[in-house]
Amino acid sequence: MIPELDSDGNLPPGIHDATWEEISAAFGQNPLRQKLLKGLLEAARALKQAGCSTLYIDGSFVTTKDHPGDFDGCWEPAGVDPARLDPVLLDFSNRRFAQKVKYGGELFVSSAQAEAQPPHRTFLDFFQTDKSTGQPKGIIALDLRRLS
Repeated sequence: MIPELDSDGNLPPGIHDATWEEISAAFGQNPLRQKLLKGLLEAARALKQAGCSTLYIDGSFVTTKDHPGDFDGCWEPAGVDPARLDPVLLDFSNRRFAQKVKYGGELFVSSAQAEAQPPHRTFLDFFQTDKSTGQPKGIIALDLRRLS
């Protein structure tokens, strides 16, 4: 279930489980957001096909921002068959251009290092911090095993 967003427009700290239907209802309120949802669903299905169990969704897409530029997120690598994974999801070149073109957003491996400098957080940890304020914030977890 997706909790109410805080006064800064963010999810409260933590990882919040949500269904695809809940994500669509909460964050699909205009044509731009619906377009981003379509790309996110395509990426989620590609990850599911490769054996991924969980997709974490972050970025301005899961805030009150009316017109987010894209979505951001990361995915659990456990159980993923690299031979079945869309290679675009591992293409981080040119500021993730291929991912943005194909899916409309950027997705990273959750356990990969997000920062070159200390504290060397993983993307899963990195996405749970508001980059403007440094304060903790929440992200959405989508169970891909339940995605149709």
